[in-house]
Amino acid sequence: MPAAQLALPRDALRQQVQLLYRHHHGWLHGWLRRKLGCTQNAADLAHDTFMRLLAREEPVAIEEPRAFLTTVAQRVLSNHRRRERIERAYLEVLAQVPEALAPSLEERAILLETLVEIDRLLGGLPPLVKRAFLHAQLDGMTHAGIAAELGISVTTVKRYLVRAGTQCYFALAAD
Repeated sequence: MPAAQLALPRDALRQQVQLLYRHHHGWLHGWLRRKLGCTQNAADLAHDTFMRLLAREEPVAIEEPRAFLTTVAQRVLSNHRRRERIERAYLEVLAQVPEALAPSLEERAILLETLVEIDRLLGGLPPLVKRAFLHAQLDGMTHAGIAAELGISVTTVKRYLVRAGTQCYFALAAD
């Protein structure tokens, strides 16, 4: 297929997002500001919403632009809040580490990004499945050790690990 034909959906997408931005950015920023109570965070998340739209493969038929933007922005907001929860938990644990052993700012940023990515990959799994997977992958526990820790059978541990591994595989494949 000629390159000019391949570029058409991307050009149409860019134009679609440009129109949405021009006509609805101010409204979306205000909607997010009311949700967050912070102009700066609202501006960041409005930006992230439009960036998510630009990352699409091709344009979509949008009958109700504000409803569409609200749906996309709610997903961005949900991801933002989840990241904040992870960051708070990480900082609480980090506060207990002696200063001499504390990671550098760069290491902290990398660790936080890793935690957020792990959370994304395991998203939607039941808590016990997540715990079993994390015990196996991060703590290096055996199946028997995980079973004893969680009060479940070794067979269930194996099933949970397959389920979590499959979830991670498909989440990575979707990227």
